[in-house]
Amino acid sequence: MKIWDPRIEEMPAEELKKLQYRHLKTLVYRLYSFSEFYHRRMDEQKVHPDDINSLADITKLPFMYKSDLRDNYPNKIFTAPQDELVRYHVSSGTTGKPTVVGYTQKDLEIWTNSLARSLTAAGLGRGDVMQVSYGYGLFTGGLGLHYGAEKIGATVVPTSVGNTERQIELMQDLSVTAIACTPSYMVHLGETAEKMGISIKNDTDLKTAVLGAEPWSEAMRRRMQEQMGISAYNIYGTSELSGPMFTECSEQNGIHIWGDIAYTEIIDPDTGEQLPSGEKGELVMTILQKEALPMIRFRIGDITSIDESVCPCGRTHPRIERIQGRVDDMLIIRGINVFPSQVEHALLGIPEVSGHFRIVVDRKGALDTMLVQVELNPDSFSDKLSDIMDIRNKVSHLLKNQLNVGVGIELVAPGALPRFEGKAKRVTDRRVM
Repeated sequence: MKIWDPRIEEMPAEELKKLQYRHLKTLVYRLYSFSEFYHRRMDEQKVHPDDINSLADITKLPFMYKSDLRDNYPNKIFTAPQDELVRYHVSSGTTGKPTVVGYTQKDLEIWTNSLARSLTAAGLGRGDVMQVSYGYGLFTGGLGLHYGAEKIGATVVPTSVGNTERQIELMQDLSVTAIACTPSYMVHLGETAEKMGISIKNDTDLKTAVLGAEPWSEAMRRRMQEQMGISAYNIYGTSELSGPMFTECSEQNGIHIWGDIAYTEIIDPDTGEQLPSGEKGELVMTILQKEALPMIRFRIGDITSIDESVCPCGRTHPRIERIQGRVDDMLIIRGINVFPSQVEHALLGIPEVSGHFRIVVDRKGALDTMLVQVELNPDSFSDKLSDIMDIRNKVSHLLKNQLNVGVGIELVAPGALPRFEGKAKRVTDRRVM
C-alpha cells in the first residue's frame, strides 16, 4: 500500500499531538496579535494565548460559525493582505448571503498536499487517468480535485458537470481509470451508459470513484461497486475549510483527517461540550496552518463521530465516520446546499404568493429532485391560465437565482397548504439513501 508522506501519515500519535499543539499555539498567538476579529472574540471569552498550554485547552477558545463569515462579507476577517491572495472561492449563498474564502499560495499548497495524501490513500497515483466531474469555478470541488490529482502524477480529464453522454465517450476514449463526482451523478452515469449500450464494468477501465458533496449510504456504495466494478471512496470537506480535503483509505472504514492540517473535535450540539472518541455529535474543526482565512473551532454542523485508533492501513491520523446528518435543516440537492429559510426569504419578495409553502424532495433515477409547492394570495388567484403561468415563471426564475439549482414549482390555491401551531414542517424528503 502506497503512502504519499509516510513521515507525517504514520507519525506516532503522541508525536502528532505535540505537532498539533505547536501549530495551535502559533495560530492563536498570531491571530490574537494581528486579527481584530479573533482578538475581540478571545477577549469576550476571557482567554489569552498564554492560557493555551495544551491541546485540551482548545476548549477555552470561542467557536466560529458560518454566520461570522456572512456577517463579515466579503473579506473583513481575512488575515492576509490582498496582494498575498492568489485565489477566491465563493459559496452559492444558499442561506441568503454567500461566503468568500481566500487563499494564499501556502493555503493552496496545503490543500493540494491534503488531497495528494487522500487520493494516494484511495489507491491512485501516476498512471491513473482521472475524470473530474465536479463543477469548476467558484465551487471548490473541481479545482480542488484537479490540482490534487495532478500532484500525485495522475492525468486529469476536466469534464466538469453535465453533458453525460460525452463524459462516457471520453471515459472510454481516454481510458479513464478514476472519477471524482457526486454519488448521485455516479449512479446517473451508470444508468446513462446502460441506455447507450455501454457497461461501466465491462466496457471501460474505470476502477475507482471518489464521491462526496452530498450524503450517501453504504447500501449505495455496495450497489455501485457491484454493478460498476469500481471501488467507491468517500471524500469530505467544506468550502469554508478550503474545499474537499479528506478521503477514506483502502480499508473504507472512516475518513482520514490529517492531524497536522486540522484538529478535530466532536461536541454536543446543544451544550457545546466536547464528546469523547466514538460518541456521535457535531463536527468542529480548527485548520491549524491556514493563512488567509484562519478557522478556529469552526462549527460545521455535520453529525459524525471520531475514531482515534490506528487504522489497519498504518496511518495514525484520526478518522471520522460517514456523515449521519445535520444539526440544522439544510438540504443537499445535487451537491448544492439548500435551506428552507432561503426559499421562504425569496417567496416573501413576490406579492402574488403567500408565505405558505412546502418542499418535496425526491430521487428520480439517480438524481435528486425538489418541488416547491407555493400558495397563491387570494387577490392573485385566477382561472386565467396565462396569469398563473406568469406567476409560476416568476417564482421559478427567482428561486433558481437564489438557490443555484433548478426546482419544480407547483402553485396551489389559497388555504390549500397545512397550517402549523408549533414548528412548521415544510420539508418532505422521500429520498432513500
